[in-house]
Amino acid sequence: MDTIASLFSFITTPVSWVIVQFHSVYGAIFGPDTGWAWGLSIVSLVILIRICLIPLFVKQIKSTRAMQTLQPEMKKIQERYKNDKQRQSEEMMKLYKETGTNPLSSCLPILAQSPFFFALYHVLNGIATGDTIGVINQSLLQSAQKAHIVGAPLAAKFTDSSSKVEALGASLTDVRVVTAIMIVLMSASQFFTQRQLMTKNVDTTVKTPFMQQQKMLMYVFPVMFAVFGINFPVGVLVYWLTTNVWTMGQQMYVIRNNPTPGSKAQAAYLERLVHHVTQHGKVGKRRDRVIVKAIVAKGRDRNEFERKFINGLSKAGLAAQADGTVIKSETAAVAQAEDGAPATAATPKRQQPKRQSKSQRQHGGAGGAKAAGEHEPKTSLSKSDEPEDAKPAAAAQKGGAKPAGGNRSKAQSGQRKGPQRPKSPSKK
Repeated sequence: MDTIASLFSFITTPVSWVIVQFHSVYGAIFGPDTGWAWGLSIVSLVILIRICLIPLFVKQIKSTRAMQTLQPEMKKIQERYKNDKQRQSEEMMKLYKETGTNPLSSCLPILAQSPFFFALYHVLNGIATGDTIGVINQSLLQSAQKAHIVGAPLAAKFTDSSSKVEALGASLTDVRVVTAIMIVLMSASQFFTQRQLMTKNVDTTVKTPFMQQQKMLMYVFPVMFAVFGINFPVGVLVYWLTTNVWTMGQQMYVIRNNPTPGSKAQAAYLERLVHHVTQHGKVGKRRDRVIVKAIVAKGRDRNEFERKFINGLSKAGLAAQADGTVIKSETAAVAQAEDGAPATAATPKRQQPKRQSKSQRQHGGAGGAKAAGEHEPKTSLSKSDEPEDAKPAAAAQKGGAKPAGGNRSKAQSGQRKGPQRPKSPSKK
């Protein structure tokens, strides 16, 4: 423990100073020797540290997203070199280097909290052993030793002996019951945090080693907290329980408002967004416009949930634009839903050409017809301009035979006009 204390001595004094400052505030409200004053001081320390670590949390999210984006490429490398593990590892490292991603970035918040954790552990251990640490003097040390959280002293541990617990003014049963409940809550919050990440905010269409790693952490971390938690003082358990609850709430906010593409969280988010847009006719928040802009830019590469979002807008007579806004245009919406690419209201709808009749095609289309509103009644196959009454006489004079009757020269209904081909004699 002395080695750890010497390694983290540079952070022990600032941590003890922050705790004392919060204790002076809460001590004026609840009393300086109460568990509320010291417990809330530790909770406030956690909140302050996590606020300072928000930039690292944002970097962690970006790194996780980058790893999820690389999953298809990682799967290709895994299948290509499935019989050569060394080459597979080399290609993976090459891919990480080219894209600038780091698989360990997801552990940055935990690594950044480690110095504060060990410093707080050292401060609370000094309170248990009666040693002054940092800016905690003898009077503050005695006040901290008197503080109890639900009957358990701030510096007591699950593995402490009954004599040591009695020296702190508590019973062994109370200490073990309180620490056991806090260990269970700490492990459960860690498990729930990792589980909601795996079940709601991961693209389940691609299976990669990264997903298997995250799934393994979902079960490993709670077990680690349960095993090591029995050696933590009550104050440290308060610290970790608070930071786990903070992480869980922070992650729930991110999953709800900025989900991973292809995940169940994205499906729920786009359903809420299309409902809001169809009701109000516009995309209100800037964050939503950024997501709509990214969906429009994908074009035909959209996933199932994004295509469903675009189709939902088109049914409402809306079309998403390249800048993340929507317009009321049924034509543009239909075109966008069909093509999978963004369209505007000025995009003309393609029309099929009019089908021409047989006589119009023979006489040169529409140019062979008369003026608009007049239809030429002529349907004869002959191209001559002679009157129809003169045609039978001319045909008879040329053929040397008279027509059998005046009415026979005219085509009957359903027959072609003009000279008919003689029927071949039937064979008897």
